[in-house]
Amino acid sequence: MKALVSIEIPEVKKAYSGKVRDIFPIDDKNMLIVSTDRISAFDYIFPNGIAGKGIILNKISNLWFKNINFINNHIVEDNFNNFPKPYSNYPEIFKDRSVIVKKADRIDFECVARGYIIGGGWNEYKEKGEISGIKLPPNLKLAEKFPETLFTPATKEDTGHDVNVSIDMMKKVIGIKDAEYLSNMTKKIYQFGRDCLEKAGIILADTKFEFGYINGEIILIDEVLTPDSSRFWDSKLYQTGVSPVSYDKQFIRDYIDTTKWDKNSPPPPLPDNIVEKTYEKYSEILSKIEHVFK
Repeated sequence: MKALVSIEIPEVKKAYSGKVRDIFPIDDKNMLIVSTDRISAFDYIFPNGIAGKGIILNKISNLWFKNINFINNHIVEDNFNNFPKPYSNYPEIFKDRSVIVKKADRIDFECVARGYIIGGGWNEYKEKGEISGIKLPPNLKLAEKFPETLFTPATKEDTGHDVNVSIDMMKKVIGIKDAEYLSNMTKKIYQFGRDCLEKAGIILADTKFEFGYINGEIILIDEVLTPDSSRFWDSKLYQTGVSPVSYDKQFIRDYIDTTKWDKNSPPPPLPDNIVEKTYEKYSEILSKIEHVFK
């Protein structure tokens, strides 16, 4: 299988192309989202994709969307057989990696839930002793579990790095009521995912969600609890003080840290063995999530 990294069809002009997902128009109320095989890290898209990755991401998100029943989401249709033309003419592009969704007014914050200290949160803690304005106890170790789930929003940037902000800043932009709702809902979805994954021997270290408005209602959009948006750790191998064995994009980040790439210029292609290993990790977490919901 060849990696699907670029999508163009003659009948329809693409509405948007993100780091991983492309958006195509359906009508005034709906649009089609395609998960490509592109892979990004440190806000750069790598020149070679990971064949089949988009299919895995789409399947994982759809499983969570079906099973998270305490908030509405944007899914309209996830069965390719029910897609309209011209999309139904291109199964090699759209089948198994696309969904038709409601158009929502995106809330321009990444809603991040953290159960453990790792990644950018660890770096911010070492520098400031806090994450997103939340003061934390001294002497925390890498990958240590927090006493309670943290909500650490970040600005949603289309280019460059997302920036961690305090919930107070979020309240000023979208209002106290909606900011507090998003904090509570982000933690609730995280805790639901964490409890489900515990049964599969997986620790959900952290994750990020996106939300939008439809007719004044806040709904869940984009992707949910995928290895692109979350950190999944093997609970049997977990220990504090070291970067845990993961089933997510952290594997690529760790590899990049061993290279000479400066993270501020177009990245070189990923080696074949890193591509293969990443696909294996994504496939494994898909099978574990599928087993949880059988």
